[in-house]
Amino acid sequence: MNVGIVGCGLIGRKRARALGDGKLVVCSDAVFERAQALAAEHGAQAIPDWREMVRRPEVHMVVVATTHDWLAPVTLAAVEAGKHVLVEKPAARRAGELQAVVEAARARQVLVRVGFNHRYHPALRKAHEMFMAGAVGPLMYLRARYGHGGRVGYDKEWRARPEVSGGGELIDQGMHLIDLARWFAGEFVAVDGLAGRWFWDMPVEDNAFLLLRTAEKKVAFMHCSCTEWKNLFSFEVFGRDGKLEVQGLGGSYGVERLTHYRMLPEMGPPDTVSWDYPRGDDSWAAELAEFYQDVALGRQPTPGLEDAMAALRVVERIYEVSHS
Repeated sequence: MNVGIVGCGLIGRKRARALGDGKLVVCSDAVFERAQALAAEHGAQAIPDWREMVRRPEVHMVVVATTHDWLAPVTLAAVEAGKHVLVEKPAARRAGELQAVVEAARARQVLVRVGFNHRYHPALRKAHEMFMAGAVGPLMYLRARYGHGGRVGYDKEWRARPEVSGGGELIDQGMHLIDLARWFAGEFVAVDGLAGRWFWDMPVEDNAFLLLRTAEKKVAFMHCSCTEWKNLFSFEVFGRDGKLEVQGLGGSYGVERLTHYRMLPEMGPPDTVSWDYPRGDDSWAAELAEFYQDVALGRQPTPGLEDAMAALRVVERIYEVSHS
């Protein structure tokens, strides 16, 4: 699988290091020196014009790791060139930007995977497997928190510019929480919450609070924040027979850990088993390996464009109720 990468910043570099059976053959970036550096590291070619890059006949798959405003346009161009695409979340600034991509992918019979990378963290993979096997019984509700503390100048970066980012913390880390909640609970038919600014002086939100409900009255209560100060990730799944809890994502978020709390017939303190994953983050490689399988089998990727559009509709609804 010959791969081209558009966007050679932090995420583009992570993708290049995790290609596995794929081979980076060409890359492009708005800052050409970044593309040159990545190309030199992997024995690839750097091209200033990403439009030329996605049309190259030797490229089979394109990874799109740009700022949010370019995710949908670059993906559409790659799809129209007949390439399979892995596009980073949120895939677009609004759900409507992806409709043309959906239609083009169907017409060209190519596959588009959306990089909701957290599904591939080992603790979350095992938690989902256990949940689907009935480890906690029927789902009652989810509770999740995700946050960081920003940095000096954060309010001047591209994520603070709504025309580029589409929004603030909700469309950034919040998209991961929404996707994970949909993965466990299914579609949400009722969406409420609040996105606002409490600390950072910028035109996008620094915190968002979400209350989501499925048709079966399964509830997800979530908070994403860039005023967390100490980086935090917490995802809890409450069933009638117990609870699954994922804490940490490695690095500054702490060791990734899954804990299973199993309710006993007499109730009281539950049986508790924990699994730690201290050996680094293999989620990038696992995600790409599954996409290679999607391509080989002609299988629609999950998460794909429909998942991104559903998550973006939740984001849009929170923005709507917050502004009203």
